[in-house]
Amino acid sequence: MPRAGWIKPQDDQRLSDHIALGVLTRTFPPDVVDAVVRESGREQKRQRLLPSRLVVYYVMGLALFAHAGYEEVMRNLVEGLSWETGWRRQWTVPSQPALSQARARLGVEPLAELFARCCVPLATEATRGAFWRGRRVMTIDGTVLDAPDTPENQAEFGRPGSGRGEASAFTQIRVVGLGECGTRAVVSVAMGPCTTGETTLARGLLGSIGPGMLVLADRGFFSFALWNEVRATGAELLWRTKSNHILPVDKRLADGSYISHLHEVRNSHRYPTDVPVRVIEYPLDDPGRSSDARYRLLTTVLDPVAAPANELAALYPERWEFETTLDELKTHQRGPRVVLRSKSPGGVRQEVYGHLCTHYAIRALMHTTAADQDVDPDRISFTRALNAARRSVRQGLGAATHALTVALPAAIAEICRELLPRRLRSNPRAVKRKMSKFPVKRSAHRDWPQPRLPPAQAVRVLGADIAVLE
Repeated sequence: MPRAGWIKPQDDQRLSDHIALGVLTRTFPPDVVDAVVRESGREQKRQRLLPSRLVVYYVMGLALFAHAGYEEVMRNLVEGLSWETGWRRQWTVPSQPALSQARARLGVEPLAELFARCCVPLATEATRGAFWRGRRVMTIDGTVLDAPDTPENQAEFGRPGSGRGEASAFTQIRVVGLGECGTRAVVSVAMGPCTTGETTLARGLLGSIGPGMLVLADRGFFSFALWNEVRATGAELLWRTKSNHILPVDKRLADGSYISHLHEVRNSHRYPTDVPVRVIEYPLDDPGRSSDARYRLLTTVLDPVAAPANELAALYPERWEFETTLDELKTHQRGPRVVLRSKSPGGVRQEVYGHLCTHYAIRALMHTTAADQDVDPDRISFTRALNAARRSVRQGLGAATHALTVALPAAIAEICRELLPRRLRSNPRAVKRKMSKFPVKRSAHRDWPQPRLPPAQAVRVLGADIAVLE
């Protein structure tokens, strides 16, 4: 409702032409959205209450206000805009069925294409922590998201099993992404049923991997075939492998690492190949750590001068930046234990892309803030940036250039008001919830031993003494 003294503008404009995601519109401009909608064949054929561009932004709004209902999300998008944009026609919020039908008409293609076109690596050479020896540090990881329990979703995505031999309560969609460690931005994604393994879905990321990258991955991703496929893109690899992986010592190097070769396994038989790898084995020698675990890394960088073993071992923990990205997506942006809204497979995929686009736009804003303040992007609070993005939407900041000019400095000032401290920390792999593969979290886990040394000082590469003697 207008306040006393407000004068309503008389320009005849449609409110839906101005609805956007506040300062996040700078990442997905309206003209790009219109082009994507048109190229995907989803442009409306007649004048509608919910045009295609509005529905694209609405899907992102669903991700931004994950706890709000369908109609409440639309109210957040239009709040205040009718008086700021000169719109004079009455516009009522559509009903939930109308919003659902508009999402179904839009389909998943525009959101998928928008993500592929706009979500590119953010870091520049000046971005702190984004490059190592001239290579952009990237990582591959995956997760699953709970989807509504409908027959259509179950047939498309399946259900994971449980230790009791029963199927899970919810169907799940598996998502594997390629992320930029320095900015925590997800730049490529592949999704499929939960019954499809992460290594299979990871092949959908190959088009986004290329020369100039150093790609990190956990031990669950290693296979002879996938290693060779990613290596063929021209990127350098640094992957962890399992402790029982047989890797003969072909040549011991001066820094303690050694050259070995991979074996291809066919029908339970191992066949030696001419694919060389460099192996780095090390524990973490830190008085604050109680674990005596040994780590084993494989890399395509065979020259110890170009990539010293201790530096690579200290770099590998950057892989955990993707875990932080998943926490931002699943706990802060979407909300803990929140199930996706969509009851159809197409809607589920569309919603996942909406979450990814929204997260990327927030991360782009954080990268701009970090560059403006000349700090590491890790020092910027995602929660503060998320709240600033939500507030900009409620204030009715649309796609107009002057509105973005005002909104961007205000958002930057808000999210850089208090920078996060970066400290060494460690947590037990235990959970409070039941029905988990991890042990139950008890009182003994509260005072978990904390690291005292950074990885660069704690790494002790095994075999260095042997190499000196040789």
